[in-house]
Amino acid sequence: MAVTLTRGPGRVDATRAGSRGQLAALRRTLLRNLRAHAFLVGALLCFVLFTWYPMIREIVMSFQRLHYGETQWVGLANYRQITADPEFWSAWRNTLEFTGVALFFGFAAPFAAAIVINECRHAQGYLRVLVYLPVMLPPVAGILLFKYFMDPGYGLFNQILHALHLPTSSWLASKNTAMPSLVLVSTWGNMGSATLVYLAALQGIPGELYEAAELDGANLWQRIWHVTVPQTRLILSLMLMLQVVATMQMFTESFVLTGGGPEGSTTTVVYLLYNYAFNYDKFNTAAALGVIMLLVLGCFSAVYLWVERRGREA
Repeated sequence: MAVTLTRGPGRVDATRAGSRGQLAALRRTLLRNLRAHAFLVGALLCFVLFTWYPMIREIVMSFQRLHYGETQWVGLANYRQITADPEFWSAWRNTLEFTGVALFFGFAAPFAAAIVINECRHAQGYLRVLVYLPVMLPPVAGILLFKYFMDPGYGLFNQILHALHLPTSSWLASKNTAMPSLVLVSTWGNMGSATLVYLAALQGIPGELYEAAELDGANLWQRIWHVTVPQTRLILSLMLMLQVVATMQMFTESFVLTGGGPEGSTTTVVYLLYNYAFNYDKFNTAAALGVIMLLVLGCFSAVYLWVERRGREA
């Protein structure tokens, strides 16, 4: 005899209600994800439109030339033209000189400041604000302030030297002092952000390591060298790469303070690119110079990532 199993009305209604609840929850989840994806799509479109498209357009322009209103493909002619210009090599020399000196001071000074602030237990908040003040000041305003300080006639620096009966200087008009002046202004303006990054890294180091080092008789320098530096190695190497990329693209200080002078001694690669585009009216040659800079910085970043990966695997 066959037995037929049937569900009661209450069981069917409960099943349907559960299915409707699951569908409603699924719709809510999809709606939330859709909103999140909409925000992501907007950010992605902005990134593509304002970063990738200009970069690709620049690469294309570097192989073209505008002739009587018509765009012509000229191959590597723009690259040959830019590399044959003595200003190109002079600008690279100035850029590398600025990068080397700015890294020496701009890398060590924030790290030292972070160590000092970390050691000060009672005034850390005030010191953080003080060291970050230059970052809150608009960059051009800060640079113009230093331009006033470095004025050979009434500038603060020469007034101090005169009061101390020391020889004054034409800070921005002399080839011997123009580049160091740019390094000073750049270090002052960018020191605050780097200091706070280093300070955050220092405060993440377990205090037990320092206590063990003190028990072993380590002095301050030994604690820094054997505890602080190894524990912050990843942050130090990352900041080093970012500072190299930033200093090699220095433009604002040179543009506002010296205009590339005196005698081209502070004309950097990015400043030369600006000259080609807006003073010489050679946008395609400027694009070629930008691509060269992109390749140089890209190779440097690739080498850094390779060395960093090898260091982690070792």
